Amino acid sequence: MFDLLLRHARLTDDTLTDIAIHDGKIAALGEISTPAHNTIDLNGDVYVSAGWIDSHVHCYPNSPIYHDEPDSVGIATGVTTVIDAGSTGADDVDDFYNITRQAATDVYALLNISRVGLIAQNELANMTNVDADAVAQAVARYPDFIVGLKARMSSSVVGDNGITPLEHAKAMQKQNGDLPLMVHIGNNPPNLDEIAELLSTGDIITHCYNGKPNRILTPSGELRASITSALKRGVRLDVGHGTASFSFEVAKRAIAMGILPHTISSDIYCRNRINGPVGSLASVMSKFLAIGLSLPQVVECVTANAADGLRLAHKGRLKPGLDADLTLFTVKRQPTLLTDAENDSLQAEHILVPLAAIRAGKGYMTEQGSTEHAFNF
Repeated sequence: MFDLLLRHARLTDDTLTDIAIHDGKIAALGEISTPAHNTIDLNGDVYVSAGWIDSHVHCYPNSPIYHDEPDSVGIATGVTTVIDAGSTGADDVDDFYNITRQAATDVYALLNISRVGLIAQNELANMTNVDADAVAQAVARYPDFIVGLKARMSSSVVGDNGITPLEHAKAMQKQNGDLPLMVHIGNNPPNLDEIAELLSTGDIITHCYNGKPNRILTPSGELRASITSALKRGVRLDVGHGTASFSFEVAKRAIAMGILPHTISSDIYCRNRINGPVGSLASVMSKFLAIGLSLPQVVECVTANAADGLRLAHKGRLKPGLDADLTLFTVKRQPTLLTDAENDSLQAEHILVPLAAIRAGKGYMTEQGSTEHAFNF
């Protein structure tokens, strides 16, 4: 007997299916007649996807700058898995790991190449903080928690060190089993062309649609040649909306040229969650729906693509044997004015509303779900 059976769940391609869950894993999909301890009939009214994965958050509660609680950016908003992008370095990753063990959300870390993490905005201005041995020891301590490395390559972070921290990051990557490397791009120096030339297959450029001068588009609006080459090498584009790193204008221009994101992420922390312009991963996803991506494209960016990019082989798809992480949501017709990080706005006709999340087989209602739907988990 299954633990939980969802009947008539609507997939993003608008087909209906039953989904059975047992022992924290997806047990079966299709038309299921086997009984379950708990059956919930969604009547085709609710979309179900693999659990949403936010590839770029800041949820180390003890960070002095960009802090939040894992469940506030995760399960409470329908997101089952979050990846903290560099809040901690080797010095404080132990504390972060212990905190995450208490969370309902599944939490992973991209380890900051600076051992001090984000205790200040300029963590790569002092090269003595870039300690390869400390990184290797941290990765060895937490091989299932640290899923990659993070290097913030903008002028306010690196100071006078230019491209040097990224050269060190690439060496660390090789020393640690070619872990995924996420690279933050912002104001130069270093110039984006210098950054892109160092990146290789599987590396991730985050803040890919930022509106700063050092962006992926040339002044005439074409894609930089260095980014074209990087994409051909298998470099991935991550949104990383954040407080100051997402432009509707850049995103619309790039997407019109076929330069789509591999992953949609929020770069969320308490301030931009509460005061905007981020709000939640669902809000960022709604922006891409409004720009013109299809629902399957948007959801794939926070499920299969996110799992593939961070090598989370047990997540990201509705497939028997994988983690029973699911997001239940609706696409609500609700005209809404959405805002980017440049304070420009875009009128959306529909928004994504997460109603509930199932994490390792256990159900959790979101705030919106509690008011609009009642699932008897």
